Amino acid sequence: MSAIEAEVPLAEVQRYASDLRSITQGRGLFELEFDHYGEVPSNIAQKVIAEHKKAAEAAH
Repeated sequence: MSAIEAEVPLAEVQRYASDLRSITQGRGLFELEFDHYGEVPSNIAQKVIAEHKKAAEAAH
């Protein structure tokens, strides 16, 4: 058995459960725990803002 501890952005973890099951033949487990807020790189921030604006416009 191997244990890996890491800090990753939440946006990067969204597909992690399915990827982990796939590469471990369904035996891998993971736990997710919020640690802290951090500054988002500007290129990612622009993408998030644009997606939020698009969703807000679609809701009206």
